[in-house]
Amino acid sequence: MKKLQSIIAGLVLLGTISCSNKDLISISGEISNPGNVKVVAFYEGERKLDSVFLSDQNKFKFERQATQPRLMTVQIGNNKYPIILTPGEKLVFTADLQNDPEKYNVEGSELSTALQLFAQIKQRKDFLEDSLQNDFMKRIANKSEPEIESMRAEYLAKYRETMSYYTSQASAYAANQSNLAGFYAMSTLDPEVAETELINYADQIKDQFVDNRAVIQFKEEVDKLRKLAVGQPAPLFEAYTPDNKTVRLADYKGKYTLVDFWASWCVPCRKENPNLVRIYNEFKDKNFTILGVSLDNNPGSWMRAIEDDKLPWTNISDLKAWTSNLIIDYRIKAIPSSVLVDPNGIIIAKNLRSAQLEEFLKKTLK
Repeated sequence: MKKLQSIIAGLVLLGTISCSNKDLISISGEISNPGNVKVVAFYEGERKLDSVFLSDQNKFKFERQATQPRLMTVQIGNNKYPIILTPGEKLVFTADLQNDPEKYNVEGSELSTALQLFAQIKQRKDFLEDSLQNDFMKRIANKSEPEIESMRAEYLAKYRETMSYYTSQASAYAANQSNLAGFYAMSTLDPEVAETELINYADQIKDQFVDNRAVIQFKEEVDKLRKLAVGQPAPLFEAYTPDNKTVRLADYKGKYTLVDFWASWCVPCRKENPNLVRIYNEFKDKNFTILGVSLDNNPGSWMRAIEDDKLPWTNISDLKAWTSNLIIDYRIKAIPSSVLVDPNGIIIAKNLRSAQLEEFLKKTLK
């Protein structure tokens, strides 16, 4: 979840020209077997805050004025280690880049020690995620499109299973860490999998960390996520058909409606369309329909795609592509994307691919 992870950047420094040790964050350490690595870098989220050189003895030290704990990442070569620097504490960090680069030791900071326990969980998740991706890329070599689509569905199922387990681990960890270590764990979750957990956690900490900009931004981001969560009313919108008729989402009250975001230039969207046509024909007499919303900005390409793919449902667009307020309101980051709305206009599912959608509708439209 890059968006939530990136908001960790930007905590405010309120130092003065002269300050006591209570106004300093400090980390020193030694890196065994660094090889060609000569620099230790410090990040807040994705923003590089500073860097220092290793000494001839492979040691380093970093200090900065601060008035509150700061959640940071120490990067040494390709290795990244999460830490929390608290004013007045002197954190000591050690790692061995040759014998066991994933492990590291911290002393002098209870929060960083607590965070170290979760870092092992996250490293395992990252390894499994990378393994799934690499295996998928190897398997699709020289495969046909139908085979690739089948493998992609299989990969997504395994990914969601992995992320669901990771979500449970992160949530359990955060439940026992009512501090920045717990916040870090929750900020690493994927909103596509952990929507409910993120919303619940934001509610739990609504009165905590009130002066911490990272947490404030996290809460703001989750509030945006909340508006599109399952169980919330789907944001209303209107746009135009190819023959310039106004169509509103409100017009679909009383039906189960799949709002399908797509475009003529989107290859995965076009490959999914035959499946949607089949599903539409299967369930159209059971109070189900589809409303296509295009991200095209070329009316000719859009209309040709509707005709070529033989889409029988209503399609609309404002031909503003990614700058459309509709797309912004629904926080569409990639297509194909979809929202399934019930007859009362409530979101009941999101981003169901063809097999998942068909299974969901069979259970729902009895």
